[in-house]
Amino acid sequence: MNARIWTWLGAGALAMGIAAPALAAGKMTLYCSAQEDWCQLMARGFEKASGVKVNMTRKSSGETFAQIRAEARNPKGDVWWGGTGDPHLQAAEEGMSVAYVTSVRGELQDWAISQAKSAGDRTIGIYSGALGYGYNETLLKQNNLPVPACWKDLLKPEYKGHVQMANPNSSGTAYTTLATIVQLFGEADGFDFMKGLHKNINQYTKSGSAPIKAAARGENTIGIVFMHDAVKQAVSGFPIKVVAPCEGTGYEIGSMSIIKGARNLENAKKFYDWALGAEVQSRALEVKAYQVPSNTGAKTSPKAPDLSSIKLIDYDFKTYGSSAERKRLLKKWDDEVSNLPR
Repeated sequence: MNARIWTWLGAGALAMGIAAPALAAGKMTLYCSAQEDWCQLMARGFEKASGVKVNMTRKSSGETFAQIRAEARNPKGDVWWGGTGDPHLQAAEEGMSVAYVTSVRGELQDWAISQAKSAGDRTIGIYSGALGYGYNETLLKQNNLPVPACWKDLLKPEYKGHVQMANPNSSGTAYTTLATIVQLFGEADGFDFMKGLHKNINQYTKSGSAPIKAAARGENTIGIVFMHDAVKQAVSGFPIKVVAPCEGTGYEIGSMSIIKGARNLENAKKFYDWALGAEVQSRALEVKAYQVPSNTGAKTSPKAPDLSSIKLIDYDFKTYGSSAERKRLLKKWDDEVSNLPR
């Protein structure tokens, strides 16, 4: 068959919406669970660096995990970037992601490598951040409320209707909160805490960062979030104060995974390596993302929470990132907490 016929067939396939092999090599579908502006920066940055056309969808960690599971027989995504590590570990355990050892591995923090090893290299750490909460200083004063310093402060009756957190079924942040409280206080006392907190909750949001954004807008007083999300609002000029709870707190290892059955596997691997580079990770500061990057050579803002100064628990990622434990805790929260009157 001559070149003219090959050219005609390729054009015909394109007109019919069928990608010819050469065209497929220039595409990638990215599922992103970080903040929207960071997701856009990663998608557009990779396009510029590689020439690969990126189709990006932003959803919370829990929503993305549910989508990947629903699409397992006919995968549509190539890479899942960002979001808490627990659902990434669960995806790895359930065989929804594939192993890949990056060429950038030697540049990464120990905790990023530990995340990869615990999942058989089916995911890897890209950033880390401590859990806590932030409050709107103006609203706190207007409502004559005391300044909270500990987790148990949030159970005080005067905070009724003033606290917001995400739903742990849809949000990785909120699941980390649930798992943190259980590890911090024990399961029985931890669920008693969640029941007490439930009385003061004004809304369970879908997204993990939504509670502090609402506090920044003056629509909510206290938002339970990762501390870096609260820092972003404070740096942006809103009257937000950041709290590292006195009893101690958990933390996340934000992760990245290549989806099993990726239609653009080679481009997925290219993105994986690119996203772990020091220069790319340093660009997080352009969108006021104050997590600790996994590449040891990446820049970290002095405004970012200093993890070494925060009382962190020995968070059990293997246990609480497992499919069985996550399902069990979420069902228990649904059955014993979310259905209670407020």
